[in-house]
Amino acid sequence: MVKRPLYIPDRGDIAWISFDPQRGREQAKRRPAVVLSPYRYNQKTGLALVCPITAHAKGYPFEVGVRDGKISGVVLSDHMRSVDWRARRAVLIQKLDPAHIA
Repeated sequence: MVKRPLYIPDRGDIAWISFDPQRGREQAKRRPAVVLSPYRYNQKTGLALVCPITAHAKGYPFEVGVRDGKISGVVLSDHMRSVDWRARRAVLIQKLDPAHIA
């Protein structure tokens, strides 16, 4: 059996993350998210700061459009969460163009 190398999220990655369980109006389900925290923090703590991405824009002021490669939608920057990326089964989708990360 071939063992895959462990994926450790890095700043600027878009990764699949499970947002369940959720409460109230928080985002739920497994969905893409932008990773905001750097690799060394994520590796050392086992946590990552992420913002979920949704395909359904509602015109809220904190929505940030993303159309980069495989993902198209809006980043919900007001829904930032710290997540245990191992427990939430983070899987890399793609890396954002560094020009999009400010």
